[in-house]
Amino acid sequence: MTLTADDFKSIFQSKRSASVIPVGVLCQYGIMPLSAFLISKSMILNSSAIGKSTADAIFLGLILVGCSPGGTASNLVTLIAGADVALSVLLTACSTILAAIMTPLLVKILVSGTEVNISGIALCIATSKVVLGPVILGMFMNEKAPKISQELARFTPFASVILVALICGGVVAQNATTGMLSNGFDFLTKRIIWSVIALHLLGFLVGFVTPRVFCKFNTKVSRTISVETGMQNSALAVVLARSIGADPMTSLPGAISATAHSCIGSLLAAIWRFKDSRKSDA
Repeated sequence: MTLTADDFKSIFQSKRSASVIPVGVLCQYGIMPLSAFLISKSMILNSSAIGKSTADAIFLGLILVGCSPGGTASNLVTLIAGADVALSVLLTACSTILAAIMTPLLVKILVSGTEVNISGIALCIATSKVVLGPVILGMFMNEKAPKISQELARFTPFASVILVALICGGVVAQNATTGMLSNGFDFLTKRIIWSVIALHLLGFLVGFVTPRVFCKFNTKVSRTISVETGMQNSALAVVLARSIGADPMTSLPGAISATAHSCIGSLLAAIWRFKDSRKSDA
């Protein structure tokens, strides 16, 4: 409800759109999907201690997280980090719109060489419903009823936090009843948690190094791309897993990811902010 058509026009009219935005989108849909594939292959599929059906479900869940667009929480973390908030909003909007095409396409490509079966059409329809539908409806409301949208926008961020917490909590609770989490942090639980943490750490790290070292962007822009790359719309991965009728275990990486990337991103933003404050004091 805070988006307007002008937000998307500025993506193409901005002077930096020719370089910064393409690099940001490529990091989002290049680094994270590839990292998710490599991590899940090495830590989940190649583990003899995990059953095949369970491994396949976790593998698909990690791929869905890696192929999801940037999360809106990245805009807040960007603000805390002292990075470029306007660029963060543009990158989030751009990756979200592209998700209707890129997420199903990348998931289908990455699982094609494995024994995991997934319908590309079903995933595309589900992504369109979850991503494009709400965005178009929100923009329509903002255009036709801006006062109502502004009033609702005061409460929707808090409502979103509650809803995401309920979704992720529900996923963990559902899998706890299957016995997976009933014995505490068993081998599989630890593997999933470490896989998710490794995925986001790689996203933040490579998402910073790529624009800073290889593209020679300034620190502020590189931090923004790093946050956009490392922080995923994990709730989308959970909803997609349920929408396509996947095994309930498929939703678990997304549920854990929602907490993991928020904690890592917030810690990283605090470190950057502290570093900047020491420089200004000096």
